[in-house]
Amino acid sequence: MPLSSAYRQRLFPLLPELATCFGTPFHIYDEAGIRTTGAQLKQAFAGVGRFREYYAVKALPNPRILALMHEMGFGFDCSSVAELQLARAAGARGDDIMFTSNNTSPEEFVAAAQDGGCLLNLDDISLIAKVPQMPELICFRYNPGPARSGNSIIGNPVEAKYGVAHEQLLDAFRQARERGARRFGLHTMLASNERDCRYVVETVRMLLDVIAWVSRELSIRFEFINMGGGLGIPYQPEDSAFDVARLGRETQALVQDFEQAQGYAPAVFMESGRYMTGPHGVLVTRAINHKDTYRRFIGVDACMSALMRPGMYGAYHHIEVVGKAPGADDVAVDVVGSLCENNDKFAIERPLPPIADGDLLVIEDTGAHGHAMGFNYNGRLRPQELLLRADGQVELIRRAETLQDHFATLQFEPKVWHSGAH
Repeated sequence: MPLSSAYRQRLFPLLPELATCFGTPFHIYDEAGIRTTGAQLKQAFAGVGRFREYYAVKALPNPRILALMHEMGFGFDCSSVAELQLARAAGARGDDIMFTSNNTSPEEFVAAAQDGGCLLNLDDISLIAKVPQMPELICFRYNPGPARSGNSIIGNPVEAKYGVAHEQLLDAFRQARERGARRFGLHTMLASNERDCRYVVETVRMLLDVIAWVSRELSIRFEFINMGGGLGIPYQPEDSAFDVARLGRETQALVQDFEQAQGYAPAVFMESGRYMTGPHGVLVTRAINHKDTYRRFIGVDACMSALMRPGMYGAYHHIEVVGKAPGADDVAVDVVGSLCENNDKFAIERPLPPIADGDLLVIEDTGAHGHAMGFNYNGRLRPQELLLRADGQVELIRRAETLQDHFATLQFEPKVWHSGAH
């Protein structure tokens, strides 16, 4: 979807000078926009009572961005040792971190318990015995199976690799209690980039129904439910925005009904990543080549290694040409990178204003799962990240990768195994 008018007004006048100063390509994020979205999220859930957002670190794992989240009072949703380290470096400790990994290794359990621990969210009943020391507070990721549908990104819950099955849930909490757990939470994550508020409301309703059932069966209370993330953003111009205010109101009503029936109210957590930062980032790239064969191609100096969503999912990202408005002379073009893959395309037959070599293109809504999903196929290097600060200054928050970075893992002490070696 086209950028918010506020971000465009702040950013576009700066782009020619920024491209000269920093070079292209680069991702640039909008501090003011991120803070506004955070404030709106907190306001939407102000009536719930105990509410907290756990920012999904995987969406934009940059220390400067995580510092903003910490300043807003948010926790962090982590799923790897690297993400745990980033969250702790941002100041998070203990209950500030929810560790939701899957196929968890022994090393990850050790890391989760260090530096004050975290909220441990187990993905499978088999992992209970593998936790070195069961914490007092434990959570399970719930997979409702055929009772719910997912969407194209996460898929059908029955086929998903995530979560504890419904028929395993009581045994999971029993086993955790036998190992010493005394406080409990329940989490789920059923869809990604979901813009229908009703779907997420039904997820909240489902979680409350499930904890009421487990409470009756096992005589336990739940500290919290975590509805997961997955709140969508309007990537395409015709898409509607997610109604977060309605989600807050309806969640409040559901929690109040639960409290009347059960005599207590759990805290409500969520772990939005894309919703918090997605619309507040863009990838700025420069046109460097034209090619006219069976189609018209615009070659740019970024490639799929900087933004893989279009190639991986066929995802739409809106594109603007700096200084050129859409009009009657728009031309349908493929906007392509230089990777040796035919799906290295940011747009396919997209009507855009006539583009000359040297023009700057702004690929929008890259503030989540953009740089984070980068890779190094063909030896392509991931670009720099910038932050447009609230004070109007622009800060480099990650330098571009270099060939020295890329080849660093080829520098090592020789090691050869041979039969009989100990």
